[in-house]
Amino acid sequence: MTTKYIGQRMKRFEDPPLLMGQGSYVDDKKLPDMLHCYFLRSPIAHARIRSIDASEALAMDGVEAVFTSADVGHLRRLQSFEIEGHDMDHLPLHPILADGRVCYVGQTIALVAARDRYLARDAAERIKIDYEPLPVVTDPVAAVEEGATLVHEHLGTNAPMQVALGSSAAEMEAAKAQAHTVVRQDYHIQRITAAPMEGRAVLAIYDSDRDHLTFYTSTQVPHIVQEELGRCLDRSKDTIRVIAPDVGGGFGQKGDPFPEEIAMAHMAITLKKPIKWVETRTENMAASQARGYHTVAEAAVAADGTLLGVHVRAIADVGAFFIGTTVVPPYNSLHRTIGPYKAPVVQMEVMAVTTNKPTTSPYRGAGGPEGAFAMERTMDLIAKELGMDPTEVRRINMLSPDAFHYTTPTGYTYDSGNFSPALQQALDLADYAGLREQQRNRSPNEPLMGVGVSTFMKATGGLGPMRDGNARVEVDPDGAVRVYTEVSPHGQGQETSFAQVTAEVLGITPAQVKVHHGDTDTAPFGWGSIASRGTPAGGSAIYEASLQTRAHLGQIASDLLECPAESVQFSDGRAYNENNPDQSVTFEQVTSNLDPGTNFPATYSLPINPFAFGAHIVAVELDRDTGEIRFLKYATVQDCGTQLNPMLVEAQVEGSIAQGLGQALMEEHAYSADGQPLNATFLDYAIPTAEDLPPIEQGFQHTPSPANPLGVKGIGEVATVGAPPAIAGAIIDALSKAGVRHIDTPITPEKVWKALQQAGEVQ
Repeated sequence: MTTKYIGQRMKRFEDPPLLMGQGSYVDDKKLPDMLHCYFLRSPIAHARIRSIDASEALAMDGVEAVFTSADVGHLRRLQSFEIEGHDMDHLPLHPILADGRVCYVGQTIALVAARDRYLARDAAERIKIDYEPLPVVTDPVAAVEEGATLVHEHLGTNAPMQVALGSSAAEMEAAKAQAHTVVRQDYHIQRITAAPMEGRAVLAIYDSDRDHLTFYTSTQVPHIVQEELGRCLDRSKDTIRVIAPDVGGGFGQKGDPFPEEIAMAHMAITLKKPIKWVETRTENMAASQARGYHTVAEAAVAADGTLLGVHVRAIADVGAFFIGTTVVPPYNSLHRTIGPYKAPVVQMEVMAVTTNKPTTSPYRGAGGPEGAFAMERTMDLIAKELGMDPTEVRRINMLSPDAFHYTTPTGYTYDSGNFSPALQQALDLADYAGLREQQRNRSPNEPLMGVGVSTFMKATGGLGPMRDGNARVEVDPDGAVRVYTEVSPHGQGQETSFAQVTAEVLGITPAQVKVHHGDTDTAPFGWGSIASRGTPAGGSAIYEASLQTRAHLGQIASDLLECPAESVQFSDGRAYNENNPDQSVTFEQVTSNLDPGTNFPATYSLPINPFAFGAHIVAVELDRDTGEIRFLKYATVQDCGTQLNPMLVEAQVEGSIAQGLGQALMEEHAYSADGQPLNATFLDYAIPTAEDLPPIEQGFQHTPSPANPLGVKGIGEVATVGAPPAIAGAIIDALSKAGVRHIDTPITPEKVWKALQQAGEVQ
């Protein structure tokens, strides 16, 4: 009689209102006497501000206020996430508004409040600023050379964060000495942006009678925004309510509090009027970016392809300042580079380098794609050097199932895995042998063909306190069930999957469960939707709270059924005696004995991170005359442990691949030597559309994680890790006959065409 909902392909409860235009976003909210805000941003990459004259703007009818650093200088700067064992005290933290100096194009200098957003923008253009230009540094590699211009002179360095993990230099030299060959390659991973459908947006409402701030914001982390507002504004967080309504995508970009949010809150409290800010697309693209790595990877390899040592030195271009999780991708990249492979010596180094560019923050994968790209491309080069198939090099070095729990040389502990069957399933799904046969049989008159492979891992659950999940289940006498979660979904479908978990435990239908999130007044504290922690941490807390609820209801049912509590089962909306299934009562009969609002809170802390695994096989062909790239095959197998809802998992994989494809083929934030962004709109910054995506054949393995009771591993970011190296590997494999060893992403048709022109005719 047990009804099973975990593992079912259920349509998302979230979709109908969104599809019918009934969603509620920050910009949909309108209030009487609401002011609109606009941020004046620096047009110069590096300069001292000699003076600011806002008198002309303030004289305009309908302009209420102009705030500069003089008005917000007493506010605390946003703090950095603290990584245990590393000094975070000397990082250049982002000011709320520029305090005497601007350090990148797009940095906020002033905030204008007016009766409408157009007037606010017009007024901002009337503000006169006298700049004294300063030298600009945009190249992170040059930024750490002797004599380089310093972004922050008081620090005495452009590398305020340096981390080294794993083996020593001497151990790496010993590995190289005994190696059959040493493969070395430089990799450049470009800056890109998350490009959510909805940019950042804020509506701040201050009630002076209660001294209370209600703060609507498009964020992934409502409670973290609440904490930072309280800290920066020096007020109790109990006087602040943060609400994340519908959010049009985040992908990590909205996983941090931003200086604009602090400035908006302060202005609302000062003016005692509701104020709204909705950023433009140019603001969004120019002020928040990700990636930007220069990596040198060396691999010492035995004659049979076995890794003897891996050394990676990375320079992360983090921009001019640090905000909350700017430190996370560089730190993560060190741990994650080695991926699913074993090596006796692993030496990892990273420098987070300041430049006169916008601050970076996590973007889907948060260090995983940066590290995996260098590792996977290096595995391809090893195969080429030794004349081996790239899949065999990977198999030889993969961890075996009996290795877990496995602690890497850099200190991460892998919870579980069974990699080889997943790789084999991907090879079968793609007909890898057939693809290679097609490649061998290509004639000189046909387009060039290449096949790429990637095998990779993604830590899920986050760092430190992010691994703590919190939830609360409430049940009313009429049987209404509400789940309150600190996870703040923005497209993942967790209102559906979380309802499936609770329904499974309580023996009711998911439609009977209402999931609430995104409101700090009602949701328990937590880190929201970042780091693929939502289901492993937040979902496990919901499961534990649901178990507590069932245990309490079981005690009530045992009295009604006159049987021991341990004999009570819940299924199909009824409680019954498992020893006599005909002896039953309805779920509502049981809950009628509860007081209104009876609730069961729970916390679940991941003891270690669950690690998901994936294998991608990609085949492409290249037009010899134009360099155009066309997909022939895209097959992927993911292992994310237990799947709560396979339909949601498949959608997350497709979305991840789309964003990985963008990194591989088209996306890049380019800057001039003087720090000017060259493509800060969709007119000149390309992102994938539906037409660019190939058909994706998906397969799955299911290795449950022992780190949580559901056995789940996060899936939202996983495929983004593997897509860029697999796609790049396929293109470079096609060009290998032309002697091409490597091309940095984005690999555009122009780059392919130039490579072919330089090589001449390829047979």
